[in-house]
This record gives sequence, structure tokens and C-alpha cells, in this order.
Amino acid sequence: MLPLVALVGRPNVGKSTLFNALTRSRDALVHDQPGVTRDRNYGVCRLREPHFVVVDTGGIAGEEEGLAGATARQARAAAEEADLVLFIVDGREGASGLDDDILRWLRKTARPTLLVINKIDGIDENAARAEFARYGFNDVLAISAAHRQGVDDLVDEVLERLPEEGEAPMLDDDPSRMRIAFVGRPNVGKSTLVNRVLGEERMIASDVPGTTRDSIAVDMERDGRQYRLVDTAGLRRKSRVDEAVEKFSIVKTLQAIEQCQVAVLMLDAGEGVTDQDATVLGAILDAGRAFVVAINKWDGLTTYQREQAEALLSRKLGFVDWAEAVRISAKHGSGLRELFRAIHRAHASAAREFGTSELNRALEIAYETNPPPSIRGHVSKLRFVHPGGTNPPTFIVHGTRLKVLPDSYTRYLENFFRKRFKLVGTPVRFVFKEGENPYEGKKNVLSERQVAKKRRLIRHVKRNK
Repeated sequence: MLPLVALVGRPNVGKSTLFNALTRSRDALVHDQPGVTRDRNYGVCRLREPHFVVVDTGGIAGEEEGLAGATARQARAAAEEADLVLFIVDGREGASGLDDDILRWLRKTARPTLLVINKIDGIDENAARAEFARYGFNDVLAISAAHRQGVDDLVDEVLERLPEEGEAPMLDDDPSRMRIAFVGRPNVGKSTLVNRVLGEERMIASDVPGTTRDSIAVDMERDGRQYRLVDTAGLRRKSRVDEAVEKFSIVKTLQAIEQCQVAVLMLDAGEGVTDQDATVLGAILDAGRAFVVAINKWDGLTTYQREQAEALLSRKLGFVDWAEAVRISAKHGSGLRELFRAIHRAHASAAREFGTSELNRALEIAYETNPPPSIRGHVSKLRFVHPGGTNPPTFIVHGTRLKVLPDSYTRYLENFFRKRFKLVGTPVRFVFKEGENPYEGKKNVLSERQVAKKRRLIRHVKRNK
């Protein structure tokens, strides 16, 4: 295991910017607005050997209630498990009373701490060091994370202070690990569900919509299988997105959908399927990802409310009836076993590999059972089919006059293949390719002998009239 370095400080001192510089990534959201980062975000610094894990934390604002208090608890948890704490301060604004409070708490934890003065670009570095001299650190590093000034010296100093081994949680590159993204509109219980599955308060869960702003990935093992859970920010319609931070959060969520293998679409059982839920579902279908519908807060409904919710779901989600819907309670943990079983079935269907012979047999049966309709006197011919990829299953059909094949027949083929091969929870895509006519655009030039024969034939016809 790798050693762990925690980035701790008050809001808006550049912790996320430094995290991105150390990990050579853009995994952490960066914005001038204070309090953008809330959950712990882990990454690996590979700038030098040996490597180490970096955890980005939210700013400690000195409050113990609400979101600020939850963010502070996440930061403190990261510092207490770290092998080294980087205490980040703002060189432009100087020392503040909040910095003093954080330092007093860090000294109580007795964790090895290194003072890092950020944002020294454009200011007097010696004056910045003098401002924080009263903190009593023997070694102080002055950097500019935004311009990568002093970052290499910081890495060298960190490696000198770290132990050779650590117990840091880190993301591995195991391709067999199933990637699951929990998506939905704001405040449907995504973070609560991830916390319940992990068995710890790993994500900040709150009744305030938009609590989660970044996409946080966590590796776990359950019943002998490896998973990577990704908690995402809630998606809303573009017309309702105003803040720049929320726009970045939406981009991260869409990236998580693209990179996952199974998406868990979470709905609020008490509110049914809303327009925002349809927006999230559209993003999943556009990405072609397998998904499972998780209807949360089911335990809080009466019998009549459950009947109404079932009728609404059947009406609103009828066009994706091939996706399984599981009733759960993220707060109490009911329905989790059924949820993971549905996830496994969706993943198995999306990753299934097909043989060309079985696909052509299915196409032959589908064609004989229901041939394509005649369009302007022409009927499409489906010659053969072969597999074109997985996640989602893609089938490439070759034939003639496929450009006039109606969409209704494409849907018929999708439903036929899905039923024949028992594909659940995954979209099915068909790609139609027509064979090129080798004589298209070529003029048939007659030889001299053919021209003479044609003239004799014309004369013969005229004589017999």
C-alpha cells in the first residue's frame, strides 16, 4: 500500500489546484468560489518515485453544523488517516484566525505536518514567509499551484518525510472491477446509497439539493466481487443551470456515465418520474450504457401511494421496459441485494459476446416471421449480420435498400434480439450497411463489333414492320 498525503486548509486556498498539479489530472473541480470541494477525493502522485496517494479535502470553515460541518468532518477524517498533512495557506491574504484554529487542531492530532504557502506568484515571497513565521514551522515551502511553481520541490520534501509503506485507499487499474455510476437528479439519495453500500460515511449526504458537486470514485469488494462506485452530482435541465460550478459538475457526471459499465438511475418514489429524471435517462441512453432503475424512499409510502407510483412508472418508463426497476431504501438498506443482482444481470447482458452463426439464425427467423414492408415498390433485403461490439451490444446488418428501412422495423429487430438472447438492462444497437454497386457511375461502352450487331438488329426490325 502507498503512503497518504492529505491537503488541509480553509476554503479557497488552492487545495484542489494543488491536487490536480500533483496528480497530473483534472479530477478535482477548481473555481474561485469558496467551498466547491466537499467530499474527499483520492488520487496518486506519480511525479517522482516512490508514488504516494494524495487526498483533496474541503475547506474547514470553522462551523460544525450543516454542510460546512460535514465538510470539516470529512477533512478531519482524511488528516487523521494520513501519513503526512500539508497545511495549505494563502500567501496573498496572509494568516487568519481560521488558519490559527486549524493549526491548533492539527497539533492535537499529532500528525506530521508541513506548512505550504500557496499563491506566491506576483508577491514578495520573503514577506509571505515572514507572515507565517509565527506558526513555528522549521521548514516552510512557498509554491504557486496554478503555475506549478515550486511543486517539484514540494514533492521532493514530501518524499523525504513519508514512510516507505502506508495504508492509503487507492484506485487500482483492475479491468475486472465493475464500474457503477449512481446518477439522478439532485436530492434523490445517491450519496446516501453509496454510504450504505460502503458501510461508512464516505460521502456527504444532506437534504440540501446539490450537496455533491464532484464525481467521487471508491473501490470496494462485496461478496467476493470487485466494484468501483462513482457518486455523481445531480443532473438538471440546461435551462435551470446557472452557476459555473454546477456546469462543471454536470460535465463530470456525464463523463462518469460515459466511463461506467452500469448506471444506477435513482428516482424518488414520492415524486415519481419528473422531467429532470427524463433528462438523466436521456444522457444514459445517449451513452449506450446498461442501467438499472433504483426507486428510492419506497419504505416511506403507503399502500395507495405505492399503487399510484407503480402506475406512474409503468406509464412514464414504458419505452425502457427492458430495464429492471428495484424498490429500495438507501437510508435503511432494504433492497440492496436485489439491486446488485439486477446490476449483475445488466452488466452480463451488456458485455455478452455473440457468435456470427447464432446472430444470422436469429436474423433469419426475424425476417421470415415479419418481413420488412414495401416502400415505394422496394423491399429491403437483410443478407447477414455479425457482432460489432459490446457495452452496448452492437449488431452490424448487411443488405440492400437498407436506407428505406423504417424505424419501426429497427425497433422490431431490437425487441426480437433482446427477447431471443434474454438481454435485460442494456440498449441494443443496429448498424445497417449496404453493399456498394460496383457498376454505379460507370458507363457501358460498346465495342465496334457490338455496335455493328446493334445496327443490323435495328435494320432487321425495320424491314419486318
